[in-house]
Amino acid sequence: MFIDSSKINVRAGSGGKGCKSIYRDKYQRQGKADGGDGGKGADIIFRADHNLLTLLDFQYHRHFFGAHGGHGSSNHKKGRAAEDVIVRVPLGTVIRDATTGSLLRDLNEDGQEVIVAKGGKGGIGNWHRKEATPGESGEEREVILDLKLLADVGVVGFPNAGKSTLITAISNARPKIAAYPFTTMGPVLGIVNSGHKKFVIADLPGLIEGASEGRGLGDKFLKHVERTKVLIHMVDIAGFEGRDPVDDYKKINLELKNYNKVVYKKPQVICANKMDIEGAEKNLKRFKKLIKNPVYAVSALEKTNLGELIDAVAKKL
Repeated sequence: MFIDSSKINVRAGSGGKGCKSIYRDKYQRQGKADGGDGGKGADIIFRADHNLLTLLDFQYHRHFFGAHGGHGSSNHKKGRAAEDVIVRVPLGTVIRDATTGSLLRDLNEDGQEVIVAKGGKGGIGNWHRKEATPGESGEEREVILDLKLLADVGVVGFPNAGKSTLITAISNARPKIAAYPFTTMGPVLGIVNSGHKKFVIADLPGLIEGASEGRGLGDKFLKHVERTKVLIHMVDIAGFEGRDPVDDYKKINLELKNYNKVVYKKPQVICANKMDIEGAEKNLKRFKKLIKNPVYAVSALEKTNLGELIDAVAKKL
């Protein structure tokens, strides 16, 4: 199951208490303060891990608590510092404070870390010639995890345009393929490795008119397009679903523009798919006449002209 958003609670450990102790032996007229300091509480640290692809684990594990620091003791003994809690998250996870909405960190590099909740300092022992103090409380907060996949290329288009068939033909990804809309219920990543050309491609759920306003699955997964460098705009050039290819192209671009103008301005490679179906050639001529951009006509099913498409995408990258 692909989960790309979750709200969780984190609480760092509190610092240990400083010790109040007086040492006195038979040769000393006055006692000597020797109470040790308390240990530091555990930090809650989030670390990006390229081996994780979803936030599914956080659907079942929503609370992370750090251990408290050890208390100080006599003879200047300091309390043990608690071991930090490392929480692994997928690469591309954006962490925000749930209360203020402020961005804490965008973890877009493998191994990158951020302290989300800081452990409390240990209390001071009376050996400092001061009163012993309790440890500080650890930070506690609710955070929102938002996953935005890291891919070089994103494939967008209407449902049943052939996006999953294309990504299966040109990459190592194996998404579900079927003859009904919204077969792809979540983004699927694949690696295209054709000669010296290598890049990561993402198959995204089909968009429909009004996707930017919440219709269908589009608004939920459009955020995964934000990190891509190039978009493959796939059009069912045969009009197999009873739609007009030109109208489809304009509607998808409008949804991208309404969602985010930065996404709309990303370089696009127009892919006219289903050239193996009757009527595609006629529609392609009309499409090229009305859309004044280069169009790469392919059949993802029969794997024709896919090399030209990959070359065009690599050139854009």
